[in-house]
Amino acid sequence: MKTVVLKFGGTSVGSIDRIKKVCKIIAFYKKKKNRIVVVSSAMSGVTNDLVNKSKLISNNFDRAEYDALVSTGEQVSCALIAGRLKHNGFKSRSWTSWQLPILTDGPHSSARISSVGIKELNKYIKSGGIPIITGFQGISNDFRITTIGRSGSDATAIMLAKFIKADECIIYTDVDGVYTTDPRQYNKAKKIKKIFYDEMLEMASLGSKVMQPTSVQDAKLNKIDIKVKSSFVAKSGTLITGSKKIFSNQIITGISSTKNDAKITIVGVKDRPGVAASIFRPLSKNLINVDMVVQNISQNGKETDLTFTIKSEDLKKTERLIKKNKSISYKKLSFDKDLSKVSIIGVGMITTPGITYRMFQALALKKINILVISTSEIKISVLISSKNVKKAIAVLHKEFKLD
Repeated sequence: MKTVVLKFGGTSVGSIDRIKKVCKIIAFYKKKKNRIVVVSSAMSGVTNDLVNKSKLISNNFDRAEYDALVSTGEQVSCALIAGRLKHNGFKSRSWTSWQLPILTDGPHSSARISSVGIKELNKYIKSGGIPIITGFQGISNDFRITTIGRSGSDATAIMLAKFIKADECIIYTDVDGVYTTDPRQYNKAKKIKKIFYDEMLEMASLGSKVMQPTSVQDAKLNKIDIKVKSSFVAKSGTLITGSKKIFSNQIITGISSTKNDAKITIVGVKDRPGVAASIFRPLSKNLINVDMVVQNISQNGKETDLTFTIKSEDLKKTERLIKKNKSISYKKLSFDKDLSKVSIIGVGMITTPGITYRMFQALALKKINILVISTSEIKISVLISSKNVKKAIAVLHKEFKLD
């Protein structure tokens, strides 16, 4: 008998009608004689409403109370799912994080799951019950409710699959899998049947909204295969795995893009050991995420030009921090906004020469100017004007035969 973990996102349980549909999906797996564990997010919009309420109470709402507040959304959806399953004649009950317990480490709002108590859970599963477990939350060593941050319910499902040694972990969402690129940006995007963890990590970190990077990382570290499927349509999804079996010889797996990027260039910085750290230290302390970084050393070796990218909303704050940074001296500071990063991702590029040339040539033929380049073993990213993103995705999709 297989053990299957089913996770349902906020849109999947976004209304009473949607919850009834989810219960039919659960019943389908149960009737196939599977042992079922269900993890649910809050109904869509509920968590945002709770966050807004906390802001109306205080502009410095206590973090522990914040977690206690926003975690209630999952409790509602789990109770509704369990109630509907019982109405349909199944044995079911809801479980909150402290009842297992799901133990976490780290600060409130960004905790990580360290262990899951499964003794009582296994008894209930073996008795034929369908446990409905709150995602997104856990409990700290001092018995306070914690939340796991964005995509926390995915992380809960993955870690439950690990501790109960599940045969399958299926993430149900509002899309029917991972696509070669965002279908809203390019209508010839194609669903990917199987994708490696590392490729999915890159796509998630570069803008793909199907899964968050931390959840994919958890799956990779714990060797948990994930299926991403839609709860809205009955279609085959995407398998995220580390297995090299039955993979195609496709060189490039997908194309990701970001939006609202900005570029900062500091010209003529006096070069010395630690100068880059001096520039980025204040940004780090102010929680400004630096992405692409390019450094050019002058021929005399005494000066350097440093270019890096950030999100556009952090541009004014970054400018202010650089200008008041007394530990660096430079000749000129310049900024560009309305930029986007377009990236090609694929493990096939490790063993295939000429991928960089093909990407740059394809963009050049469409007169798309490249401002910054960064690479990794399985990724090439370029910074371009946001107005050229759709054109860039289309030409790269065709160049690497993803249509």
